[in-house]
Amino acid sequence: MTRISQKFQQLNAAGRRAFIPYITAGDPDLATTEQILLALADAGADVIELGVPFSDPMADGPVIQRASERALKTPLGVADILPLVARFRQRSDVPIVLFTYFNPLMQFSRTNVGAQLKAAGIDGVLITDMIPEEASEFAAEMRQAEIDTIFLVAPTSTDERIRLIAESASGFIYVVARTGVTGVRTEVSSEVRELVARVRQASALPVAVGFGVSTPEHVREVWSYADGAVVGSRLVLEIEQNLSAPNLAERVAQLARELKGQ
Repeated sequence: MTRISQKFQQLNAAGRRAFIPYITAGDPDLATTEQILLALADAGADVIELGVPFSDPMADGPVIQRASERALKTPLGVADILPLVARFRQRSDVPIVLFTYFNPLMQFSRTNVGAQLKAAGIDGVLITDMIPEEASEFAAEMRQAEIDTIFLVAPTSTDERIRLIAESASGFIYVVARTGVTGVRTEVSSEVRELVARVRQASALPVAVGFGVSTPEHVREVWSYADGAVVGSRLVLEIEQNLSAPNLAERVAQLARELKGQ
């Protein structure tokens, strides 16, 4: 059983739901990213999504696009991020999901990718531009390395496509709360609850909801019908607004606590 599956099993047994923060690696630099990862773990993150900065982030809204731009002011790729994860893993067992596009992963390595990710302490991979129809070989390699392959389900996904995703996915399924790109929103779409129910009909995997989850009220709402809430742009915006603050990591952690309702 993977670390992600164990975490969701533990949460379910305790009657709790997962809080899943997202940050972009290297924003504003790798040393600060490491501090933020540890601070988020201390703040009660159940799983952490670590984004790989990319120059053409089609699924990302302006907040996360700017984070990638800041991170890429210094050349940065998966090979630079994995040692950071390895150091984090020595101090925390919070599962890490590498959130990336396919291009940065292939630039990193075309062979033994799963083994290298596993050695660094990565627990799951979410590749935003990888479709399930083309994922069988990659997913098999990840399974062999005991790494979960996570897929996005969008409001436009048909029942047939949801079933196809369910056949390829492991760890959890990530439901996108609305069409379009990531970003801070004032409300979570009322259609998400129905979409989560459709996913549950096709899969027994936990379901997490993200894209636009920005407030404690959003988190509680998502927790009422899903297994986890993903918060990305709101946390990344906090980083952007406090780039020069000496206590940046703690500011992000405090926001995470507030979002969790602590």
